[in-house]
Amino acid sequence: MAQRLHLVFGGELVDPQKTVFKDPSKIHIVGIFPDYQSAYQAWKAEAQRTVDDAHMRYFIAHLHRLRDEEAEASPTEELGD
Repeated sequence: MAQRLHLVFGGELVDPQKTVFKDPSKIHIVGIFPDYQSAYQAWKAEAQRTVDDAHMRYFIAHLHRLRDEEAEASPTEELGD
């Protein structure tokens, strides 16, 4: 079975309606997780911890998709900005 790594990270956004970080050097790397469920739990904990700050946002990146360049991107990945 293929390993499906997930990265959880976040930080302060310039605008809560966009995904542009105010200061990329201050991005908080929560960690890399071996499955979506554990990544989701880490994401949820950080999102709840920062719920009062609308400019703080956390994300889950599917690292296993980056390693498999043969796989098609999802429709949302193709949208861009």
